[in-house]
Amino acid sequence: MTLSGDAISRLLTEVGWQPEQLARRLNECAERHGRTERLHLKTPYKWKKGDVPRSPWPSLTIALLSEQLRRAVTLDELGWPDDGFEAMTASAGLELPWSPAGALQAAEVVNEPEGMMHRRMFLTLLGSALTSPAHEWLITQQPLDVASTTGRPLSGEVVDHLDAVTASLRRMDDHLGSGQTLGLVREHLSIVVGVLRNRRYPDTIGRRLHTTAGELLRLAGWLSFDNGHHSQAQRFWIAGLYQAHTAGDRGLGANILGFMSCQAKDLGQLRQAVTLAETARASYPGTSPKVAAILDLRAAEAYANNQSVADARRALDSAFDRLADNRPEYGDPDWAYWINEAQAHAQAGYCYVKLEDWSRAREHLRAALRLQGNEYSREGALRNALLATTYVRQGHPDLDKALALGDQAVDTLTGQVTSARCIKHVRNLVGSLTPYRRTPTVHRFCQDARDLIAT
Repeated sequence: MTLSGDAISRLLTEVGWQPEQLARRLNECAERHGRTERLHLKTPYKWKKGDVPRSPWPSLTIALLSEQLRRAVTLDELGWPDDGFEAMTASAGLELPWSPAGALQAAEVVNEPEGMMHRRMFLTLLGSALTSPAHEWLITQQPLDVASTTGRPLSGEVVDHLDAVTASLRRMDDHLGSGQTLGLVREHLSIVVGVLRNRRYPDTIGRRLHTTAGELLRLAGWLSFDNGHHSQAQRFWIAGLYQAHTAGDRGLGANILGFMSCQAKDLGQLRQAVTLAETARASYPGTSPKVAAILDLRAAEAYANNQSVADARRALDSAFDRLADNRPEYGDPDWAYWINEAQAHAQAGYCYVKLEDWSRAREHLRAALRLQGNEYSREGALRNALLATTYVRQGHPDLDKALALGDQAVDTLTGQVTSARCIKHVRNLVGSLTPYRRTPTVHRFCQDARDLIAT
């Protein structure tokens, strides 16, 4: 056995893993960080014999082992050469003052040109590191003045135009999905950051600009998350919290925490998902029923994934009650446009799928599709995939209904919308159909879905 083989063997013994376990963990790690590469489960046996892994496995291996052993494991310790990547946590470069200058720097750090980041591999925050930015945002005192005294003066009319573009980008995402929209969001964010950096404005305009930047960072994080790039999403959202703090916009900050909660439950960080969702609810002092309903629904999702049935139902009931109170004087922010009865039913349906209450899940998902109409959108694809799953997993499966709904989801995601998150639900549907794969119609559907879920 070579020196490198002896080193990886020793570390596997220290962490208590067989080579197959290492391969599985590395594949999970690669998926979590938006990588397409996958290891064969037997490959680490070759490493024990002295073979050197190809990129990105050296960087991912030392990051994974460092996390498990709670100490720094290096490539030198393993006897492996530099693979061209620099692994760092998703919060790297974002340990900044909670001030206007810190907020501006945070936006610039996360939105730097991708060519400058080609060597960096950001590692997704987990555990307490995931909730730490939320805690800092919650307890830090807000700045008294965010005015700028340099450059040419800026009028509120310019901010109106910037916000109009932001609103268009939000709605573009609904129909095109993450893959086709993120680049445009980053370009617009660069313009807003440039205005913040180079123009003169009073406190009121400055707060509006930071709110605009924060919403663009929230949207960029959502698009990254929807496309499966978790660490990138976290970086955008942390930077967004800096903007929300500087703007004094508690609603925006709470909404960002809600999205972070949504991601946490997808990463299997169920306790952290609840913590983030409840922090978001507790931190929002505003009166907008739509915003409060959004935060209730995020909490319901977190509780459902945690199998806390009573808490999930209470949060769902609260969300529907708030949406019924639609008096116009509350002044809902534009970013809350998407929450309506159809979306609330869709998220309730998702919760009941997680709780394996198939009849309630179907009731809500059907209501969502009925209220939505026949629109081909990412949300329509998601609802069809979830509804199809209920027909497969009920006591007596109805494969015909499941496959008809699955076909609609595949059709939308193949020709209309890009969304790795929705494709994951189609992949889960295919997995649920595995016991019936010898049925010709099931075999045909799985073949049709093969190219889609391979992406």
